[in-house]
Amino acid sequence: MKKQNRIFILVFLLLSSLNFAQDSLKISAAEFINVVKNYHPLALKYQLQNRLAEQEITRARGGFDPVLAGKLGEKNIDGTKYYEQKNVELGIPTWYGIDVHGSYNHLDGQKLNNSDTKGGLYQFGITIPLAKNFLYDKRRAMLDQAKFGLKMTEAEQAVLTNELLLEAENMYWEWVQNYEIYKLRSEIVDINKDRLKLTRKTFEFGEKPAIDTIEALSQLQSFELQQRDAFLSFVKSTQQLQMYLWKDDQQFYELSEMIYPSENLNEHLAYSDFEFLINDINSRQINMHRSILYYDQKQNILESERRLKWQSFLPKVDFTYNFFNKENYSADHLPLFDHNFQYGLKLEIPVFQREARANYQMAKIKLDQNQLDTNMKIRELDVKIETYKNEIQNYHTQIDLSRNNLLNYRKLLYAEETRYSNGESSLFLINSRENKVIEAQEKFISIRTKFLKSFNKLKWMKENFAL
Repeated sequence: MKKQNRIFILVFLLLSSLNFAQDSLKISAAEFINVVKNYHPLALKYQLQNRLAEQEITRARGGFDPVLAGKLGEKNIDGTKYYEQKNVELGIPTWYGIDVHGSYNHLDGQKLNNSDTKGGLYQFGITIPLAKNFLYDKRRAMLDQAKFGLKMTEAEQAVLTNELLLEAENMYWEWVQNYEIYKLRSEIVDINKDRLKLTRKTFEFGEKPAIDTIEALSQLQSFELQQRDAFLSFVKSTQQLQMYLWKDDQQFYELSEMIYPSENLNEHLAYSDFEFLINDINSRQINMHRSILYYDQKQNILESERRLKWQSFLPKVDFTYNFFNKENYSADHLPLFDHNFQYGLKLEIPVFQREARANYQMAKIKLDQNQLDTNMKIRELDVKIETYKNEIQNYHTQIDLSRNNLLNYRKLLYAEETRYSNGESSLFLINSRENKVIEAQEKFISIRTKFLKSFNKLKWMKENFAL
């Protein structure tokens, strides 16, 4: 019901204000596109997606954050203190998979294990992967992939935003087309109203037969029907245009007064600039299109994953060394393996490595798939660009032909009206000529709209190329 009320209000505003279009709110294509770019929910959603990708980088960097930990513990049974422990430690992961850690541990009690050291103990240690995870590990892979993911997301969101703006701009020119067709049919209705009045007067004076008044009335009624149909098309396109209009507070723009285009199909730089646009597109490298850059960054992500999977073929050999110093004791650092130390060497080797081989092959297959997708996208873009260029050139030629065709039909109509005034023709023939003129005029409007839409496709295609 609410939707029906909005439609009724829109129709009422159109009916009541169409005769006062000069004093009504007008909007240009540039103003309309600016509103869509800054306030449309999809445009804002794409911007948020970029911010989300930036947070993925921050999260990946968290894998290299130092970790501070503490522990307090005590065990007491029947008055016997088994142990009391206080521990503070700091772990620092580094870029090359080496972990540095230090701690202070204070231990006291009557039931300590033989391996425990009573009192305060300082410890400084390092863990070094000697094979697997030394050249590349999951932490570095996650950060690399997050950085590639940001570039991939930026490329994708730029393409999606430009597609939204292309859709909006072409919607604007369809709206202009419907408005110009409505104006044309309204002008024809006014002309035929005057013609009907003139025909009735000539009939009253006995100069024309009564059948001419019926012919004039039938022609007028036919044009009035066409005018209503054109009006309905303009109403629908205005509603569709309104779907792109949003406020800065993310509220849908409710139409409070009628809007009209401030531009027309005759006045557009595309008619003179289309050759410059084609030359500009021809000078661009297809590999710099953001759709291709998207796949390039995806390839980088998959390559990072392949490098990470390759690490699984290496044996896991981790060397750990800890240096100890008791509280209130002087430190003897050297030699490292003389006293006050602990070291360990851990070795893991999968026997069959079936999981490693499968994961690595899957990573390579994904790389091959992405390369195929890239080749398909390059071909798709090449075809689109050639199609848009051919459309522009063809429609520009059609505009000249259509203009000349319209001029010829107007000459035939003028000649038929001259013959009619001399009594050598009939109103039926005039109506027939007039229908041809109107048909040619609407065809002329339609071709110019198609030209501008094809021009916009190539223009926004150009915007998808990175500088």
